[in-house]
Amino acid sequence: MISEYGIILLYVILGFIFVGIALALSAIIRPSHPNPVKNSTYECGEIPIGEPWIKFNVRFYVIALVFLLFEVEIVFLLPWAMVFKQLGWFAFIEMIVFVVILFTGFVYVWAKGDLDWEKPRPHIPKLEDLVIGKKQKQ
Repeated sequence: MISEYGIILLYVILGFIFVGIALALSAIIRPSHPNPVKNSTYECGEIPIGEPWIKFNVRFYVIALVFLLFEVEIVFLLPWAMVFKQLGWFAFIEMIVFVVILFTGFVYVWAKGDLDWEKPRPHIPKLEDLVIGKKQKQ
């Protein structure tokens, strides 16, 4: 008889086999007609300018992280709102403090300018910029 670990191992092996068969079958069945339009970089309907290996503006990541931070913090308001009447004034004051701290963080991020959105000009590196010895001679 197979032990509990043997059953788990059997499920893992069957999972790998299933995924391998699905990937092999999709590679065999799918159509493959590459062309320049399919192979180009997709940028939300904009025509790509320059090479795809450019410095990516960190503002995209900052906006995403700030959004996630505030979304996760706002999720804490839902359970509190569900049991608000049973918790009383103490919980109400605690939530007011929480919202004030959250609003202070929002004002700080806003005042710092991390929420400003300006479309930066793409920096397309030239060969002269990439050559190390050329900049050192100047």
